[in-house]
Amino acid sequence: MNRYSLTHSGDGDLERNLVALVACDSTTTADLVAHIAEFDARKLYVPKGYASMFAYCVERLHLSEDEAFKRIRAGRTARQYPAFFPALAEGRLHLTAVVLLTPFLTAENAAELLAAAEGKSKAEIQLWLARCFPQPDLPARLEPIASHAAPGGQLVPEPVGGERVRELSSQLVPEPVATRVQWPKVAPLSRQRFLLQAPIPERAHDKLRYIQALLGHAVPSGDLAEVLERSFDAHIAQLEKQKIGATSRARGQRAAEDPRHIPTAVKRAVWERDGGQCGFVGEDGHRCGSSVRLEFDHVDPVARGGEATVEGIRLRCRAHNQYEAECVFGAGFMASKREAARLAAAEARARTAAARAAAAEEHARAAAEKREKAAAEAQAAAAERDPARSVVPWLRQLGVRMDDARRAAAYCESVPGASLEERVRVALRFLAASRSPVAKPPEAA
Repeated sequence: MNRYSLTHSGDGDLERNLVALVACDSTTTADLVAHIAEFDARKLYVPKGYASMFAYCVERLHLSEDEAFKRIRAGRTARQYPAFFPALAEGRLHLTAVVLLTPFLTAENAAELLAAAEGKSKAEIQLWLARCFPQPDLPARLEPIASHAAPGGQLVPEPVGGERVRELSSQLVPEPVATRVQWPKVAPLSRQRFLLQAPIPERAHDKLRYIQALLGHAVPSGDLAEVLERSFDAHIAQLEKQKIGATSRARGQRAAEDPRHIPTAVKRAVWERDGGQCGFVGEDGHRCGSSVRLEFDHVDPVARGGEATVEGIRLRCRAHNQYEAECVFGAGFMASKREAARLAAAEARARTAAARAAAAEEHARAAAEKREKAAAEAQAAAAERDPARSVVPWLRQLGVRMDDARRAAAYCESVPGASLEERVRVALRFLAASRSPVAKPPEAA
């Protein structure tokens, strides 16, 4: 008998079974989320050979990218706010609701948001959040979009591809991510062809056209796919040169005094040997193979005499590099080292910010002094052009140098209502005081 054929079930039995299965599914989902959260918190995916919990869920547990993302996000939220676990188990809250609430949760409002979201649909929660946490309006935008049509005249739906995997994975790495990467949309069209779709700014468009012009002889048609591939090849060569010193000519390496220094030739050889991927192998033989955030790691730590040779260096992703260090020195020691490094980086950022603030303040002060000096000189020039008010000719007749006479004339602008005779006296007192090593310019009468 086919257990999935339910044509024999009565309407009442079918409804009762359906409700019971949904309740059972809610309980199972809460248990699964709790296990994922604890597994994630202990980072047990690392010794298994996976760079992140997301990779473990997708590659080992065979969850879809969206399933993995929602369950990991819900697990991390529920560990911080445990009331979400029974809400999930009892069916009062669904996973999408937890994902929607997470950015707005605090210790003070968690209970309120949980109660408000119970029993609501995704659209209802989105509307409620928009009312409680209004966002600024998006700027009005009008831009041309090329229409895509199939040969039969039907519109081609917007392509969706593997970018979702990378976008979600970038949000679920163990360390917090400062910036959410916006990956372009890449959709497979056939076994060897992909559709790439990405908005680009005007400067990128101009650069692309310039590259097409430079490749006018090699690619006369200006075919965009070939132009991009050639551009990728050139950029890959440049990045490999920066990261691993890849070059067509062998260069001699100078011995470095820093024991942590890794010669370029060693980097090239290790990169080629490990295939540009993390070489960590888990307990069950699974190789990590991550190609993101790779680091050159000493097989034997430098502190224990490890040398930067091809045999003594290996490629590791960030997660497995830290795991290898914890296995050697202990998790507590490495945690303290990372915390010390974090504090040192924070202090360095604070010093940099303070220095920039001081420089900005000094720049503002100098600019203000410059403006005041320019205004005084302008006033002095205006007074000098007025024979009835200018003290410069009188000071010059007394043998005062032109620059001193102009400085004194600028100072006399502090007594705008004084007569010419009084202004000359003020100017003379100013010059006498300014020539004294201890005296200060007199207060204007």
